[in-house]
Amino acid sequence: MRALSIAATGMLAQQTNVEVIANNLANMNTTGFKAQRAEFQDLLYQNVSEPGANSSDSGTVLPSGVQLGAGVRTSAVYRVTTQGDLKSTSNPYDLAVQGPGFFRVTQPDGTDAFTRSGDFGLSPQGQLVTDQGYTVAPGIAIPTNALSVAVNAQGQVSVTVPGQTAPQVVGTLELDRFANEGGLKAIGNNLYLETQSSGAPQSGVPGSAGYGTLQQGFLETSNVNAVDEVTSLITAQRAYEMNSKVVTAADEMLQETARLGGS
Repeated sequence: MRALSIAATGMLAQQTNVEVIANNLANMNTTGFKAQRAEFQDLLYQNVSEPGANSSDSGTVLPSGVQLGAGVRTSAVYRVTTQGDLKSTSNPYDLAVQGPGFFRVTQPDGTDAFTRSGDFGLSPQGQLVTDQGYTVAPGIAIPTNALSVAVNAQGQVSVTVPGQTAPQVVGTLELDRFANEGGLKAIGNNLYLETQSSGAPQSGVPGSAGYGTLQQGFLETSNVNAVDEVTSLITAQRAYEMNSKVVTAADEMLQETARLGGS
């Protein structure tokens, strides 16, 4: 009774689908979060009779043949990299990327990670850091006596200090792009790592060709669409229920076959 194993693969696939949807909904308010989408593929087929095979000595062929499927499997969980909305915070150290690009941060082990979450702050040494204390590349230090901090759309960081009327430029933030953003490895804490699938990071100045601009005093919200996710959740739930009914029906058929055999 292949229907049992086929329906089981369907239930497992919808379980994965619901887990992906649940994670999306759980991160509706996560800064810079990118929603994910589960993709599925049908499994190998058993060819009882090949399409196009000869059906007689006179040269007639089977128009479709008999191919029996084995079920479904999860092929990938894609990351949807569309732009999230920008939310005003009025915090001078909050930065949002409007368009393509990631901030590069240095982890405690010295390796680079990448993020769209721009809720930054200052370290005890005055360096611009993430909410985990990781240094934001290229390592911009804000003077302790700074009266104000300004970041323009091109990533130039300027400060006003006592005794000077003109702002003083202390550094320029960069953005990194990847050939395949969906190939980045998520490690939590709103951070991603480079992989062979993503390709090497390509650094550039915000606002240059192919790179987004920076918005000071804003944060990029999650791009999760609650209505779409709830609709997908209902669809996945119904699909799971229908596959479970196939299991029940197949079990009843096997029981009936066993009764006939016993009699």
